[in-house]
Amino acid sequence: MTYDRLVCANCAAPVSEGRCPVCRANRERLQQENFFAGINPMALIALLAVLIAAVALLAHQTV
Repeated sequence: MTYDRLVCANCAAPVSEGRCPVCRANRERLQQENFFAGINPMALIALLAVLIAAVALLAHQTV
């Protein structure tokens, strides 16, 4: 889950905005904890498609 969709229970603002100390602390924790937290899901899908294409090309060249 990306942190841009989370809502802070302390100030009821999106955690990604970092309006209060609780938001800022949780945002920093999530960024350190998960490398893919800040990456757009469409970018992950595009990366996966490129990897699949590369494997398919490699498999086709070895045949």
